[in-house]
Amino acid sequence: MKRARFRITTLALGAALALVPGVVFAAGGSSAPSAPNPTTPQLTPEEQAIELYNDGLGLRDKAWKLEEKAEAGVSGPEQEKLLGKVEKQFEKAAKKFARAIELKPTMFEAHSSLGYAKRRLGRYDEALVAYDRALELNPYYSEAIEYRAEAYLGLNRLGEARKAYMSLFGADRARADELFAAMKSWLEAREKDPAGVDPQELEEFQSWFEGRAELASQTAQLSPGLQGW
Repeated sequence: MKRARFRITTLALGAALALVPGVVFAAGGSSAPSAPNPTTPQLTPEEQAIELYNDGLGLRDKAWKLEEKAEAGVSGPEQEKLLGKVEKQFEKAAKKFARAIELKPTMFEAHSSLGYAKRRLGRYDEALVAYDRALELNPYYSEAIEYRAEAYLGLNRLGEARKAYMSLFGADRARADELFAAMKSWLEAREKDPAGVDPQELEEFQSWFEGRAELASQTAQLSPGLQGW
């Protein structure tokens, strides 16, 4: 799955950023402070939270780029070194998101992004706590629904992952397709290593997946990435 599929939308913060002195909202969700200005008023906690959130997105993007390098044919010590850097970037991003939440606890985007960073670090239980909080604040935030389902997959909680897909299928088809692609990758990994999944449960999930794939292939809204499954 392409890294672009995991980008976090920050349009909901665009209007707020436009009001923040000295902050430029750049493409890709990162921010860059302007040159120091002695007349610039001190940022409010909410404005600081926005800056921290965008800093976290920038660190997340760096992790993606390093990950792409690690997957581009390198191996051995060089790949291990790059993957170590990826982990460090996600660690730093998680701290930025957590700090943003401290300053603005109702920023559901930051909770969801914290969940993403925790999930990429393999801390699935911590990720679920963050996703749950994001969805308490905004029950319709489809990004958190999708990413939480991927955390469910990491914990082999297949029933909950299926429910998430069904809720997304009617509300946000693009996100549903993203989750379906993650399910496909998960199943391919389980063919090589069951990872403790009960064989019967795995077989039932495989059967459900194949049925949904066939149904999806019959819809006009099918994502090109799913054709032929």
